[in-house]
Amino acid sequence: MSNVTAALKVLYPSNRFSRIDVHWLSDDELLEVNRTHLDHDYYTDIITFDNNVGRTVHGEIYISTDRVIENSQEYGVSVLNELARVVVHGVLHLCGYKDKSEEDVLKMRGREDYWIEKLNLLNNN
Repeated sequence: MSNVTAALKVLYPSNRFSRIDVHWLSDDELLEVNRTHLDHDYYTDIITFDNNVGRTVHGEIYISTDRVIENSQEYGVSVLNELARVVVHGVLHLCGYKDKSEEDVLKMRGREDYWIEKLNLLNNN
């Protein structure tokens, strides 16, 4: 069992984790997903589709590798740091975290920081 799955089971003991698919796309490919499925016409780093059924966590995470690289440069962090953040961000969405309000964004960022550190995802990079 991966350390991510083990951590999720500790954090959300009442949930069952079924399947989380991660898709790596270009900016243009993710823009097309955004247009087709969400009717949004803008670039983004991540889109998460929650396919949960009851307490069974199942979903799809679409990540723009182009956007991850650009954001890492903009925020002055490594690509690995930014990649870890967006993957954790998507998983947190599947676990019920939102990021629509300023308060939600602060909670989400705190959980991202916590899990990136707890899981040692950056291996001290």
